[in-house]
Amino acid sequence: MSTLQEDQIQRYARHIVLQEVGGVGQSALLAAKVLVVGAGGLGSPLLMYLAAAGVGTIGLVDDDEVSLSNLQRQIAHGTPDIGRAKVDSAKDRAAALNPGVSLVPYEMRLNPGNVMELLGDYDIIADGSDNFDTRFLLNDACFLAKKTLVSAAVLRFDGQLSTYKAYLGPPHPCYRCIFPEPPPPDAIPSCSQGGVLGAMAGVMGTMQATEVLKEILGIGKSMSGRLLIHDGLAGEFRTVRVKPDPSCALCGENPTIVDLSGH
Repeated sequence: MSTLQEDQIQRYARHIVLQEVGGVGQSALLAAKVLVVGAGGLGSPLLMYLAAAGVGTIGLVDDDEVSLSNLQRQIAHGTPDIGRAKVDSAKDRAAALNPGVSLVPYEMRLNPGNVMELLGDYDIIADGSDNFDTRFLLNDACFLAKKTLVSAAVLRFDGQLSTYKAYLGPPHPCYRCIFPEPPPPDAIPSCSQGGVLGAMAGVMGTMQATEVLKEILGIGKSMSGRLLIHDGLAGEFRTVRVKPDPSCALCGENPTIVDLSGH
């Protein structure tokens, strides 16, 4: 671990005084590499808090441009950024917040042909995507690459969050242990169809950042094996315990997904 510089000691002072973090933990954050998939409603607060926390290298994957309708919830972008690539806008915002971290933009869409190479450069993967194809692809790729995945989702007034590291074996489930297959097309509306309260994306993205930081620091209780469900209208949180599914196509006893060629 590198020695913290005086300006870093000042910037991260509220971390360093935490017994669970300290100088050693802050150095671990500065050395960490996290890949954030999606620079939208979840990815924006996730990215900003990881940058503020001093996560040294943050990769950001998104192939979209900023539009006016994004700004109700995607706080990594501003009105002057409309029409810009989201990865460029978010990189500028993160640099303004903390120039001491490196944000690596990937203006691209993940697919089975590029995901494994991309994951190889990072320690932890954070899924803030808005579609099931990407969620299942990341789950499968992280399992095969032996990478920890922190995943969140939000729609309307509801959110979900969990951590997946089934590559460690039981009792850790993967995403497919909960949701074996993607739902039929149009079975679940997108945010553009069903809507989302902007602050709900902030709540879930910030909680996702907390779980990423916990995994880097090795503190607290991991969300692996638990699915957190947040009902924003009721102001309620509940946690459902999840066990590995022996019949899971990815991490079960007789897996049928052994590579990504079937996607």
